[in-house]
Amino acid sequence: MPAVWFVLLSILTVMETYSQPGSADRYPAVAGRFYSADKETLRNDISKLFENCKKPVDHKHVRAIISPHAGYIYSGRVAASAFSAIGKKTVYKNIFIIGSSHIMAFEGASAYYTGDFVTPLGKIRVNREIANSLRSNRLFNHPVSAHLQEHSLEVQIPFIQYYLTGDPMIVPVIIGTNNINSIKKIAEALKPWFNSDNLFIISSDFSHYPGYKTACEVDKATADAIISGDPQNFLNTLKKNSLRNEPGLATSMCGWTSGLLLMYLAEQEGNLEFSKVDYCNSGDSKYGNKDEVVGYNAIILAEKKIPGHSTGSLYDEISFTAREKEELIALARNNIRSLLNDRKMITVDENKLPAIFKQPLGAFVTLKIDNVLRGCIGKFISSDPLFRVVLESSKSSAFEDPRFPPLTKGEFAKTDIEITVLGPLKKITDINEIILGKHGIYIKKDFHSGTMLPQVAKENGWTVEEFLGYTSRDKTGIGWDGWKKADIFVYEGIVLDEIKK
Repeated sequence: MPAVWFVLLSILTVMETYSQPGSADRYPAVAGRFYSADKETLRNDISKLFENCKKPVDHKHVRAIISPHAGYIYSGRVAASAFSAIGKKTVYKNIFIIGSSHIMAFEGASAYYTGDFVTPLGKIRVNREIANSLRSNRLFNHPVSAHLQEHSLEVQIPFIQYYLTGDPMIVPVIIGTNNINSIKKIAEALKPWFNSDNLFIISSDFSHYPGYKTACEVDKATADAIISGDPQNFLNTLKKNSLRNEPGLATSMCGWTSGLLLMYLAEQEGNLEFSKVDYCNSGDSKYGNKDEVVGYNAIILAEKKIPGHSTGSLYDEISFTAREKEELIALARNNIRSLLNDRKMITVDENKLPAIFKQPLGAFVTLKIDNVLRGCIGKFISSDPLFRVVLESSKSSAFEDPRFPPLTKGEFAKTDIEITVLGPLKKITDINEIILGKHGIYIKKDFHSGTMLPQVAKENGWTVEEFLGYTSRDKTGIGWDGWKKADIFVYEGIVLDEIKK
């Protein structure tokens, strides 16, 4: 009889493992254990991790990160360092989160497709179109049950929700195989999405359970092998580590198959380079011990900065310190105040201005009262320095916007000022090139033209088609579908908004 029950239990387990739910969100499996299950506590915990983590000074365009997935009290600071390498305003279309299964083995990978992921910070959308596209490849046609108790992907998501902008969708992928040929084929299947528009997060810890000193040595060797960019060197290093016969060393990298996959993706592109951002192990935590530790590396894969060449992102070209941001907005505010009180623009001593204010950049100045538009005028391209464009645009927004009467002194006291510094216009032929939250659009047909700034689509929750439709109808004056027969340009903008004190 016990044998019968064992067989029945085995059948039920197999049925549960390989049955596919119709439509279901993936709810937290390790909230309350690996990180706080309380929303505000979790947000505060992550905020402190970013405050205390090591932050790279030189922000390149990051294509991928390797981030640890242990409890936040052990590895959270290193994970925050990995995310901090990404420019704060960088917008991605999709985020591929890839981890090696701790739960089950299967010959391929599983892409979650039945719903969205939920954490205490809310819901993050899964790009089911991409997930289902991957599932057409037999290597990805494995059960989503591989995701249900797997922690490696889950612990990355609160960092995404807290740190990244632009409301990107995720593509969660669990690897269940350690067959190197299969890993190569999985990399080939993912290759169409491995580009500047998307971020790849490889979730992995490093050495498991050696002593503190051994962990530091092994984890450095493994990280150096990844940074070399050579997959075979990486595999040789893993083998060499295993031959050390160190007591307690179960693995050099629990997600080595995911790390190998990233190396296969990267080796075909000459403009990418790996670099290490930070390292610690559980022995460095006040909650850990130094006898049996787990190692954590933060590694990034970024586009190389080539002198004289742009990486394609405005944020890689220019940036403002908090003081410069306040000073530029103060120029606009003081200029409007002077025009209201003295009927003349302010004079500026150029010698005392930051160098970035003297660069020839376009800008728009937006005025809002109680978050309602009260004026917005600017220039796309200008041979004048930025500070001059801001002075002229602040005057025009306050007193010359044809949609509104001139600003009054009473309104000025309630007015918030926002400055959008603009990158160059780029003509596009495919609207799929538009990235919401990153790109503003400029539509031109014959003598009609109009624009909407990058932040407008995000503020209103529009789709790309709605962004084009509203700009075409309300700004360009050529009707909702007029953009289909017009020239479309995109541009990036750095938004400097006013902080009320």
